[in-house]
Amino acid sequence: MHVILFRRQIVSECNRGDVVFLPGIKLATGDVNLPFVLNRRQFPLIPACVMTINKSQGQTFDHVGIYLDEPVFSHGQLYVAHSKSRIPNHVKIYTKTSEVQGKL
Repeated sequence: MHVILFRRQIVSECNRGDVVFLPGIKLATGDVNLPFVLNRRQFPLIPACVMTINKSQGQTFDHVGIYLDEPVFSHGQLYVAHSKSRIPNHVKIYTKTSEVQGKL
């Protein structure tokens, strides 16, 4: 087992262009019965969870990301989704641009 630092550039909005180093663990099989060696890299990442707007009722989070690939059913749904964060500045909303956006 070897730990290698991988140099990566941030592409998201926050800190775009900054260079970070991600530790990666290089693993290889030690099975002598195989005529080849299987190699893989494992990165220590924090898992995230996803839930619908309806399932989020009654819960609060430190950070909220809202992905709207189509218009919300009503303004109440958008209010519920937006009000789930304890800190209003920690809410990020992504919407797809479409012809019906803003007309409903």
